[in-house]
Amino acid sequence: MTFEAVLASLHLLAILTLMVFVTSQAALCRSEWMNAAVVQRLARLDVIYGIVAVVLLLTGLARLFWGVKGIAGYTGSPLFHLKMTLFVIGALLSIKPSIAFRRWKRALDASGQLPSAAEIVETRRWVMRQAHVIPLIAVVAIFWARGM
Repeated sequence: MTFEAVLASLHLLAILTLMVFVTSQAALCRSEWMNAAVVQRLARLDVIYGIVAVVLLLTGLARLFWGVKGIAGYTGSPLFHLKMTLFVIGALLSIKPSIAFRRWKRALDASGQLPSAAEIVETRRWVMRQAHVIPLIAVVAIFWARGM
């Protein structure tokens, strides 16, 4: 039981941490605040976001394979599949901003060029989409934990 609590705690910490970093990206990705330091920070936040997403996935897999419910206990629930679908959607939504942040950093390092206002607005839209999908994963998990 203690092992299950540790796995659940690590999984919860990962999702909360993921939310912190996507929120930070959303807050910084604004044309009126864009400067060289922000471009560098967005690229760094994106790397951390990616690491945390992998930790979230690994803690989820650990719960799936070593948790109290076992694989059948998880995969038998439609809410598990909804949660996984939302995770995949969130991951897919993160691709475009990740590419943009890396491109912006390369351009900044090569020529000192900052992204255009239109690029920033478009990228922020993608970040905001992620920021709205991720909490839904936690909401589904709450309903699932309550046996619905």
